Amino acid sequence: MTSPTPADTLTPGKVTLLSAGPGDLDLLTLKAVKALAAADVLLLDDLANPEIVSLAPQARVIRVGKRGGCRSTPQAFIERLMRRYALKGLHVVRVKGGEALLFGRAGEEIAVLRDAGIAVDIVNGISSGFAAAASLGMSLTHRRHCHGVSFVTAHTEDHGEPDWAALAATRTTLAIYMGMRRIERIASALLAHLPAATPAALVQWAGGVDERRLLTRLDRLAADAMSAGFGSPAVILVGDAVGESARQRDATSHARTTAAIAYAA
Repeated sequence: MTSPTPADTLTPGKVTLLSAGPGDLDLLTLKAVKALAAADVLLLDDLANPEIVSLAPQARVIRVGKRGGCRSTPQAFIERLMRRYALKGLHVVRVKGGEALLFGRAGEEIAVLRDAGIAVDIVNGISSGFAAAASLGMSLTHRRHCHGVSFVTAHTEDHGEPDWAALAATRTTLAIYMGMRRIERIASALLAHLPAATPAALVQWAGGVDERRLLTRLDRLAADAMSAGFGSPAVILVGDAVGESARQRDATSHARTTAAIAYAA
């Protein structure tokens, strides 16, 4: 692998904000694969599958991990790297886990790059909220249970919290990101507005080889999560639509038991 060299022209290159999905490389879009193959510089997020670098054979790889509660690469430094290499005429691919436009600080990066006169491409991917629902075999929306889904981060820029009362009142499926460190507070806040038996679920490393799943109810969510040793990164799902996964699981288990009894007889 060779390091990128400055282009012979002063014409700026471009930056691609690439959504790498929840971890399974099979879930990358064809557009993502083409962008990776054309990359000169790869800025790799911690939550992306590290094997993604094999799809960018000519790129210089720079790891710019950002993880809650861990030592992270400062956002301003990442933005300077993108700007620096793009202004040399290079194609910079900023690889983000999940979907770049959802809690990925894409808005800030787009503004910085456009202010510098750098073209920005955006490649969409599968967010971990969708991957979590798929792994549970449930739909995020359901005509009998809810007519929408709310994607929300568990903390605001000033380290405050969302308006849980307002979110509970929407009666949508809540897909809560970056909430494991506050799971007790989240559950307690939602319990003030939702029934204790409201279905809830946790999916850690959704879509990856280390994926773990937990189906429970809101009043047991925090205790069950801690008892089972769940941690970040994980998506918390809350709402009646989540109950469909538990019902389907129970129905499958009942069918298998019935079949076993019939066979034994």
